[in-house]
Amino acid sequence: MSKPKQVTIVEVAKAAGVSIATVSNVLNRGGIRSSKETIRKVELAAEALGYRRNTMAAGLSRNKTYEIGLIVPGLTSYYGQLAEHLQIEAHQAGYHLSVFSSGGFDPDIERRNLEVLLQRRVDGLICHGLAMGIESTRSIVNSGTPLVLINGWNWPEDISIGSVNLGFAEASKQSCRVLADRGCEAIYYIGSKRSKAIDEQRRIGIEHGIQQYASHLFHEIIDFHGMDVEATLQALLARHTKPIGVIAFDDHIAFRLLSGANKLDIRIPDQLRIIGINNDYIAQQSYPGISSWDIPYTYQARMAIHKLLAKFGNQPIEDMEVREIEVPLTFIERETTHS
Repeated sequence: MSKPKQVTIVEVAKAAGVSIATVSNVLNRGGIRSSKETIRKVELAAEALGYRRNTMAAGLSRNKTYEIGLIVPGLTSYYGQLAEHLQIEAHQAGYHLSVFSSGGFDPDIERRNLEVLLQRRVDGLICHGLAMGIESTRSIVNSGTPLVLINGWNWPEDISIGSVNLGFAEASKQSCRVLADRGCEAIYYIGSKRSKAIDEQRRIGIEHGIQQYASHLFHEIIDFHGMDVEATLQALLARHTKPIGVIAFDDHIAFRLLSGANKLDIRIPDQLRIIGINNDYIAQQSYPGISSWDIPYTYQARMAIHKLLAKFGNQPIEDMEVREIEVPLTFIERETTHS
């Protein structure tokens, strides 16, 4: 019995109506950015013709796997959305994204993730600053794998080629300005020390915001974990005769505060004004709606992927020499600060 004829990229190019070079780039993960429409045409043509790429031979011949690893602390809320956007950007650049969760700093899971990444020889790695310890991450980098951090401030230069960080400090600073402008008598930050560097960025922003916009106001930082929400709200309101403002670590904490206020019949925003961060679904759908800071997921993902591509040498990209890129957030005002 004769072997079935091997479909070539020449035939795929003809069927898709594109150049042979374009087919090679898309199917062999060449890293040159193609439009979504072009990628779709090529993939459909290849599937219809029964084209099969020898991925092992291609990877060995080029000493590349065209795979990028992503490690995040979990896969809920922000992390899940970030992973989705990174996957889209990686695919459009000709790479496959493999996603790993650190399981909330579980050392066994972290160790296993490291073993898998090293065995698979990923071309590059994207890691959230809360997902791995510095020494664990250094072991990957020492194997020659370039690393881009997401929300990793001031990491050692020998570990990462750079980071793409959300502007939490500036958002927190501007939250102070908003609450001061809305006539609040006091500003409270309800934080989360468990979130380490992320919480630290918010605290830095709060400190600068108080200094610049609200130095005349009473202010205090409170950690959310272990806090009795309703008792705390009652105590805070008892201290003041005018409205108070609360900046929450994220929208989940903001929602807990809002729910407690509703149970206590605290008037929003007449007595209490709340600002969250992340612009999650609950901030948009709660009643009243929670003012929050929106995250440009697509832009953050694109900058992270582009940093790796620049390191791979696939394409020169302006501003990639900037070590830490700050991604600004956008304020979305709703009923918790605006009546």
